[in-house]
Amino acid sequence: MGELMVILAGVCWGIISIFIRAFSGQALEPLQICAIRVWVSVLMLAVCILIRDRSLLKIRLRDLWIFVGSGVFSLTFFSYCYFTSIVELGASVAVILLYTSPVFVMIMGRIFFHEKITATKLLALLLTFAGCVMVSGIGGFGGGHGVIQLLIGIGAGFGYALYSIFGGLASRRYSSLTVTFYTFLISGISLLFISRPVEIMEKTDISMLPYILGVALICTTIPYISYTYGLKRMEASKAAVLVTVEPLVGCLLGMLVYHESHDLLKLLGIVSIFAAVILLSVTGRGQKAENTQKQ
Repeated sequence: MGELMVILAGVCWGIISIFIRAFSGQALEPLQICAIRVWVSVLMLAVCILIRDRSLLKIRLRDLWIFVGSGVFSLTFFSYCYFTSIVELGASVAVILLYTSPVFVMIMGRIFFHEKITATKLLALLLTFAGCVMVSGIGGFGGGHGVIQLLIGIGAGFGYALYSIFGGLASRRYSSLTVTFYTFLISGISLLFISRPVEIMEKTDISMLPYILGVALICTTIPYISYTYGLKRMEASKAAVLVTVEPLVGCLLGMLVYHESHDLLKLLGIVSIFAAVILLSVTGRGQKAENTQKQ
């Protein structure tokens, strides 16, 4: 079940281009789009928690640093770096650099959670990164990009990876709803200072409401809850690789809906990412079965 929830998160994140295209038509900047996603998601989660169980809003003050980590150092920092790298480097290079994140997760998972770095994980990591390169287009690296620009792109991968660490810590103590709510709440507070809220209100109107609700529910609230749920049930390094179905879904969406090119290289990339996901899923089931027999 954990694997399916993580893959669901990747699928939901992968279709975000549908909404981004609509927002970009309103001249909204990337961080302003992120702010809309986060603020509306906070409201949705607050209503959900108040209806379901108000006790889910309770956290210990000594755990607040975890949510500052997941909200500011992961979600806000990742969004700034990723959206900036899309503008500076182009989407194809940005997504490749973003998916350096499993490397960071594997290293930090070893340091903080004592997770084993196995041959299977390394193979899945190699297949994933190769797949992302092929799906995004190798030619994107030929643009003579500056060191600072590339570091910002890698920063997106690092910020993305931090959610697996902070979210993993928080999910051991709180429910998925609680973790997601406070991550978004603290990220939303930080975005108030850098996204120019008055300008956002000036640029949006009632016609954008379906897109606002869609990006907040389908591409933000649901995937973050799903991914946090999955983190509670598997190693962070495994989840980080499984969620790389995101660029795969984005690629398929581009080919089927927006009629983008679908050459042999992209198809090989899709196969490579699928192979990594299947490899980890099968290995995970085998380990569970082995543990059950031992018990």
